Amino acid sequence: MRMIVAGNWKMHKDHTEAKALLGAMKEMSIPSQVDVMVAPPFPFLAIAVEELKGTSITVAAQNCHEKDHGAFTGEVSAAMLRSLGVGACIIGHSERRQYFGESDAIVAEKIKTLLQHGLIPIYCCGERKEERIEDRQFEVVAKQIQVALGWADGQALRQVVIAYEPVWAIGTGLTATAQQAQDMHAHIRQLVRTQVGDAADAVRILYGGSCKPDNAEELFANADVDGGLIGGASLDAGQFAALVRSAGSA
Repeated sequence: MRMIVAGNWKMHKDHTEAKALLGAMKEMSIPSQVDVMVAPPFPFLAIAVEELKGTSITVAAQNCHEKDHGAFTGEVSAAMLRSLGVGACIIGHSERRQYFGESDAIVAEKIKTLLQHGLIPIYCCGERKEERIEDRQFEVVAKQIQVALGWADGQALRQVVIAYEPVWAIGTGLTATAQQAQDMHAHIRQLVRTQVGDAADAVRILYGGSCKPDNAEELFANADVDGGLIGGASLDAGQFAALVRSAGSA
């Protein structure tokens, strides 16, 4: 299984800072068994595609609309992303759910649209703090997976990347233990296996809760952790490169 390290910049960096970070990323040494993705804000996607041309780094978007076109002011379609040279898109991030009311039903439509346009969906799922405290994390994630991906066959799921993001560990300084991460990743893989059988072995599941250079090695060593969806550490070229190296040695 090839590892993935995907950097989600969220709403950070201006034009000059974005170009500088992309320039530094071009100089990274990327292990042959690791796929690297970077998801800048929408205004910098075209810049990222141009700056990273000739490298193995895939440019990803942070969101897209489920429709191909229409009167949806402020939205961006998968077709537009594809026409730019973008290769992947983050879907269903907890911040999209929390601040913009995205449901798994909407997310399911976005995933279908991305696949139709040949883009890799990075589908995010995970429980909130109160759900973890109530020991409902497995139930919550199972429901999310069922609604967002329950329609998919093995061929479709092989093209989807799943990112487990414990919401209570995003931007809080908290991190799931390596065992907590492995337990949930194994749960997710079993859910996919029940749905599509052995195709589950080809589905890559990333950890997305405050993964940093000092905990990445332990997290990436887990059997069902296939890399990371990185937030804050992706804004620093040195830290991001360290995470890529950790994935390469996992």
